This record gives sequence, structure tokens and C-alpha cells, in this order.
Amino acid sequence: MEPLSQRGLPRLSWIDTLYSNFNYGTEDYDAEGNEEPKVPSGGSETMPYIDESPTMSPQLSARGQEGGGDGNNSISPTAPDEPDGERDPGKSLEMRKLVLSDFLASEEIYINQLEALLLPMKPLKATATTSQPVLTTQQIETIFYKIQDLFEIHKEFYDSLYPKVQNWDSSVILGHLFQKLASQLGVYKAFVDNYKTALETAEKCSQSNNQFQKISEELKVKGPKDSKESHTSVTMEALLYKPIDRVTRSTLVLHDLLKHTPSDHPDYPLLQDALRISQNFLSSINEDIDPRRTAVTTPKGETRQLVKDGFLVEMAEGSRKLRHVFLFTDMLLCAKLKKTAVGKHQQYDCKWYVPLAELVFPSLEELDPCPHVHAMPDHDLEDMKMKISSMKNEVQKEKANKGQSRAMERLKKKMFDNEFWLLLNSPSIPFRIHHRNGKSYLFLLSSDYERAEWREAIQKLQKKDLQTFVLSSVELQVLTGSCFKLRTVHNLPVTSNKDDDEPPGMYGFLHVIVHSAKGFKQSANLYCTLEVDSFGYFVSKAKTRVFRDTTEPQWNEEFEIELEGSQCLRILCYEKCYDKTKLNKDDNEIVDRIVGKGQVQLDPQTVQTKNWHMDVIEMNGIKVEFSMKFTSRDMSLKRTPSKKQTGVFGVKISVVTKRERSKVPYIVRQCVEEVEKRGIDEVGIYRISGVATDIQALKAAFDSNNKDILVMLSDMDINAIAGTLKLYFRELPEPLLTDRLYPAFMQGIALSDPSAKENCMMHLLRSLPDPNLITFLFLLEHLKRVAEKEPVNKMSLHNLATVFGPTLLRPSEVESKGNLSLASDIWSHDVMAQVQVLLYYLQHSPITFAELKRNTLYFSTDV
Repeated sequence: MEPLSQRGLPRLSWIDTLYSNFNYGTEDYDAEGNEEPKVPSGGSETMPYIDESPTMSPQLSARGQEGGGDGNNSISPTAPDEPDGERDPGKSLEMRKLVLSDFLASEEIYINQLEALLLPMKPLKATATTSQPVLTTQQIETIFYKIQDLFEIHKEFYDSLYPKVQNWDSSVILGHLFQKLASQLGVYKAFVDNYKTALETAEKCSQSNNQFQKISEELKVKGPKDSKESHTSVTMEALLYKPIDRVTRSTLVLHDLLKHTPSDHPDYPLLQDALRISQNFLSSINEDIDPRRTAVTTPKGETRQLVKDGFLVEMAEGSRKLRHVFLFTDMLLCAKLKKTAVGKHQQYDCKWYVPLAELVFPSLEELDPCPHVHAMPDHDLEDMKMKISSMKNEVQKEKANKGQSRAMERLKKKMFDNEFWLLLNSPSIPFRIHHRNGKSYLFLLSSDYERAEWREAIQKLQKKDLQTFVLSSVELQVLTGSCFKLRTVHNLPVTSNKDDDEPPGMYGFLHVIVHSAKGFKQSANLYCTLEVDSFGYFVSKAKTRVFRDTTEPQWNEEFEIELEGSQCLRILCYEKCYDKTKLNKDDNEIVDRIVGKGQVQLDPQTVQTKNWHMDVIEMNGIKVEFSMKFTSRDMSLKRTPSKKQTGVFGVKISVVTKRERSKVPYIVRQCVEEVEKRGIDEVGIYRISGVATDIQALKAAFDSNNKDILVMLSDMDINAIAGTLKLYFRELPEPLLTDRLYPAFMQGIALSDPSAKENCMMHLLRSLPDPNLITFLFLLEHLKRVAEKEPVNKMSLHNLATVFGPTLLRPSEVESKGNLSLASDIWSHDVMAQVQVLLYYLQHSPITFAELKRNTLYFSTDV
């Protein structure tokens, strides 16, 4: 916990909390089972003096208790300790009873909270061994780890302490009870060590299992004996934090008991020992607790808890700004990190905040057109990715060579700057926040999944009875000041911020079959999209067909997705909207509704096998079945000839053209013709993955020279045809621009002198075998025609070079094995140069076969 002091200022550490001002009574028990400190009105707004000495006592609320005063005689517990000779024994005895009575009341609440956690554990365990478990036994043991032990420890402590307080007099001895409680803190240590894992497991299970989500959102906690409310509803997440909070409370009580216990009392050494153990324990776990569970207290004494935070790009004053956005239980706060001098603590500066009671997501009809957002050209983004990959290689080489730390730091700084630029300029999906007063804010996100997460988190909190408010400048300063410690996302998701021992992610090709989905309650038009992470943000990579008017879509579609250091696969399920009145004015597209979303970690040991790995993602009661297998980049470089003598895939291009008596293979001509006929206006043509099963069907038809191939082409999805063409070039036994000339192409594109480069690059084309050259020139002109439609299809010359460059021009297996060692090297090695080679020819004035053969150069063909 990180509460505000009574004067509204934040405490800075867990140990500080011991010395902040707390009440223990049941009057502060709120509707969610939280015990909250009260804040008296009229407090000063100046920084209070903080005494860090271990003898400082928390302030107590002097209230009437059973047999303990009439409640009107206020006793000041914060007066300086009196010498033993001057201490009033009656007053000390009364104060000890007051402290213990309040503590017993809060202990009762705590035991009820632990019991509320245990209630669902038993039925969950019972179902774990059935054919339809809600959770696995392992998940149950992780989430509820040590809760039963904690319940038994505190129940025994309460049962022993209660009669002593009820029969209170000067002869009562109870120090041994607190000493025993402190000796059992090992159970708390085990709980704390597992705490983060328990939260993550509970969160993951809630996302994947609708039944568990309902259970975890509304656990019933019994109210105190004297409370009017019999039960209150509390989330599992809030209850799992209670044991951590409890250790602090127990330590606070020990402070107050010691303060009012004479040093010659038998309890004094026992309480001292218990306090020492508790303080040492708190010091050991101070930095281990997930700060996300820490709360701050509002001026009205209510708990404001951080629910979610993260880095988002905001459009402000016509430019992109990186912000850190904090979602609290009652407000959304947008901040930026202040620039601070070296050695000084970093701080946030609040740009704006919106109370959730005032925040709205307007309907499409109410939306005004978005202000113009300058989209960074795709080729600039791709260029930056390649620069970053090249720098990663340089960093790896520096590490391997044990390079100078200064050179390494300069390289890392440059790489961070480039990655930061990419994070700032790549997002393009609008996410708008509106204040009821008319003020509007615009964020740009890279993923629809991320947009849905923020929207759902806000709407879930808005279901509660929220009140609007206005923060004073001091209150806002206090809250913003606490954000640095509260934040759960500490670093930008860039390589530069990763530890050396963190996994680099997966590089290669992920094959995914989206099989089917179940759990829809009514028929709808349904489809799925697939996202993977790359360079710190998520990108949509594939999309299934729309399965119309069904509750159980059977897609059974396979996709090949290129991974660039990816660690996670996301699947989003949408309901297709055909109502043209529902247009998103931001991008002029019909808005389809997300009906479910989920994600899986890409574990190399699980997917990096020859066999398919089947899995299920559960999302809002919907189950999506899919299979995965992974091919690393070094494996994808292997080219195996077709076993069929009559085939075209995996057969040398010279053999195919000779057999067909054609200058360009039939498969290339037909695919190009079909793309130009009905795919040249398709957004993302050649970039969007086609359905793998369709591509395999076309491959089989071309290999067998099927007479119905033209009918198949006219009926087939255009992305599948584009994918078939790419697959043909990728499966050639050697790339179109040949293994022999590959090193020369790499050297030629690196030449600085334009004239020398022109001569070299043209000479290299002339050195290609005729079938390869003619096919390359045919493809070149086609890609130029596709790029002419860039305003419609979003495919620039650079985008097309990025797609086809590494396919037409690749190192031989021998060369790649000799030069590469790391997975990330495999992705980035020479890729930039391969793209630049194709881009050079695409940007060149038209090149004809006849002209090349006419212009003979007077130097050796050995480049």
C-alpha cells in the first residue's frame, strides 16, 4: 500500500508506510472490503515533517469501544513518550486495549477476506479432476497458494487474542501471541514470492475462461459482526493483495503496543522481538511487491487504485507525442516523463485527466472527422526496421569481440533512438477519448487488440457508481508524483531496454491453421485476424474468410506468417458488419465488432517441431481452435527440387520454360494476369497472406497441369493467387537471380559512384541465364504497374521490394550457414541489401531484354 498521509501527500516507500497515519476501526470498511484511512478536512497543503525514527507511532482514532470510554474523550496518541516514572498506568492500559480492540476488528475483516478466497477454491478443486474443469489443479494451487495456511494462522491468533481483550486488565499477558504470529512470517514470504505469478495466472484464466472470470469478479466477503451489511462483493485481485497489506498493519499495531507498554512489563521484550522480525521481513519484501496493487487515497478518503498503464502515442498540436497513460479506478490520467538532471529522481508531468464519470465513447454518428494524421510511408518504416536489425548485428559483434564500452554505448544509444522513432511513427489505429464538456483526445495505436483492451478496461470500471470530481493543483501534483512508483510498465518495449538474458524472440515463419470457433449464442457473420509482435509493437498479419450466418464457423484456413523477433500470437474474432451507414469517419471503413480476443506466448520448444501443435484460445466464452508449427529462417533457406518430373514448383526455371516452349513460366504469366485483372486495387496485395490451403490447392493444380486451372484462378481469393506466385519463386531450387551472382549483387549495390553502380548492375542482369532474365524483367514491369496504384492498394515500390527482394535474391545454403550464428542475424543478414537491389531495378527506367543484349560492356563477366 502507498496511502496518502492525512495532509494528502504520498509516502515514498513500503517502510515509510509504517510511519504514515492509519486508523484500524471498522468505520473505515468500504463496500469493496477495503479498510481505508480517513482524511480529516481542513488539512494543510504543506509538506509535513516526517519522523523516520522507529519509535514514531501511527496516529490512532480514539473512539468509544466496549468497556473502553464513551467515545467523546479524545486522547492524543501522538504526544511524546513520557518517561516511565511519569507514565499514567491507567492511561497506558486503556490505550493498549484501544489499540487491540481496533486491531481485533480489522483482524475479523481480514479473516473473512481469506475465507472468501477459500470458498471458491473447494468447488474449483472438485471440478479439476472432471472432464470439464474450470481450472487445472496446477492453476488452482498457484492462485490460492498458502491462503489456507494464512487463514488457519490468523484464525488461531484471533481465537487466542479475543478472550484476552474481552477480559482485559493489567494482568493480561499477550506478547507471546504476537511473537508466535511474527515467527510464522515464513508463510507470508512464500505467499509474496508467488504473488506475482498468482496474479498473472488469475488474470490469464479470467481472460480464457468466462466461468472463472465471473467467479473472480464477485467474491462475497462477510461483513463484521456489528456491520449492517451481511456481505460485500470484492474482486479476487483485491483480496489477493490483502495478505501483503496485513503484514504492514500488524507491524503498525506492534509500534503502538510498544509505545503504551511499560518497559518492565513482561510483554515488552516479546513485542520488541516480534516488531524486529516484522520490520526485517518488510524490508526484505519492500521491492518485491508488484506496485500495480498499490493504492493512493483520494481527498474524500476513498481508495484510488491503478488498474492499467502503458505507453501510447497521442496526437497533440498536430504532432505525435509519446505519453504514459494511467487508468485509475475513477479517472484516466495522461502524463509525460519530465526531463531531469543526472542523478535526480524522474517525475511525471500531467498533461490532462478525465474522471471516468465524465469520459464517453461516442457512437459513430456522433463522431466528428478525425484531424488529419500524417501517416509515415511504409517504406520509411521498413527502412528503419532494417537499420535497427543491422545495428543489432553490430551490437552482437561488439559483445562477441568484447568491444569498448563507449563504442557499445554509442551504438545502443543510436539503436534506441531509431527504435523510439519507430514506436512513435508506426501506430495508425485511432482511439478517441471524449470528455462530456466537449474536449476530445486522440491516441494512435498499432493494434486493434490494444484498443479493445483499453476500451474494455475503462467500460468495466464505468459500470460502478462513479462520481465526478475536480482535483486541486496540489491533489493533482500528489497523484502525478505517485505515478512514478505506481507504474507497472517501466520501459519502452524496445530491444535496447532488454536484458542480455531475455529471449530474443522467434525469427522465421509461423504456420497457423485457424480451424473453428464455438460458443456463439446467436448466428453472425464471423472472421478472425492474427497479430504478432515485431519491433516492440503488434502488427495484423492475416485474416480469415467471413463465415456467414453461423454459430460454429469452420474456417480451416492456413496462413504463413513471417516472424521478426516475435514472442506472442494474438487472435481476434470479429462480427462482420455490412451496414454501410456504420462507417468509421477516421479511415472510411465499416467498423466490425470484436466479439472475442486472446493471445498465446510463442514457445520455441512447443512450436519448433515438424508436427503441428494444436491449441485453444478461450475468449469471452468463445473457444477458437487453431494449430501452429514454426520454420526457422535457416530451414526456410533450404530448397528441395520437386520429385515430380512434370512439376513446376522446385524445378529449375530453364527446365520449365524449355518444356513449356515459353519465355516466361506459365504459372508466372497466369498469376500476374489474374492479379492485374482483379487484384491491382486490393489493399496490401502481395503483403497480406493468402489462405495456405488455397495456395496449396493452386500449387497442386499447376504441378499436375490441371486443365481446370483457369477456372480455379478466376474463383480463387486474389491473395491466394499472389501467395502462389511468391511461393513459386521461393521454392525454386536456386533463386531467380542465382546463387553464383549473389555476392556480386551485394557488392554492386554497395557502390557509391552512380555511374559505376549503373554499369555493374546492368552487367549483372546481362549475366543471368536468358529464362531467368526474361522472367525477372516480366515480373519487374508487373510490380511497377502494381505500385502505380499505391494510393489505392497502399503498396509502394519499396513495399514490393521488401516482399520480393529476399525471395528473388538469397544467399546459398552454404554461405548462410558459414556466415550466420544468431536467429536475429538470419533475419537481418543482407536483407537490407536484397531489398535495395530489387528497389534499384524498380526505380530504374524501363529495361528491355533486347537493349541489354545490345549494349555490351567491355569488362570481365567475373564481377
